[in-house]
Amino acid sequence: MSIINVKENYQANVKELQQKLDVPNVWALPRITKVSVNVGLGQHRANKEMVSYIQDTLTIITGQKAVPTKAKKAIAGFKIREGDVVGMRVTLRGAKMNDFLNRLINISLPRIRDFKGIEKKCLDKQGNLTIGLRDQVPFAELGHDAMEKQFGLTITVSIKNSDPEKSFVMLQTLGFPMRIQ
Repeated sequence: MSIINVKENYQANVKELQQKLDVPNVWALPRITKVSVNVGLGQHRANKEMVSYIQDTLTIITGQKAVPTKAKKAIAGFKIREGDVVGMRVTLRGAKMNDFLNRLINISLPRIRDFKGIEKKCLDKQGNLTIGLRDQVPFAELGHDAMEKQFGLTITVSIKNSDPEKSFVMLQTLGFPMRIQ
């Protein structure tokens, strides 16, 4: 198995992408602009130790400090007040984004049990890819300590100039493990 580098693959396959997608201008090709990693705190909201653990874990996974997200309005049914911390998020761009995507494709996704590839239904109307993980265990940076306190997270890859079909072809060309139906 060869190691996949997203940025190098994109640069090496620009001409191939242009032909596959029938796009005459290089700047009109789909491009990955940012990666967002989000965690909803849910039941862990009241546990300050767990909130701190989630923030530290996201920082280790992404290499960038996680920012708390706050509730915009109060919801009595969920016992949430306006301004309460309800999640954590990290937005990656540039070199950190490429490094994270390389680790995700080469190390983390293959570690998921029964992983058969990313389905086409994970792409939205604009062509952005969203992957939900049940827990943070696949990230090798965490070691065996990740098994003790588990939490789910969502990874969103934002793609510019795209739709689901173009994104699928581009991600497949870049080396993402896309599932072909």
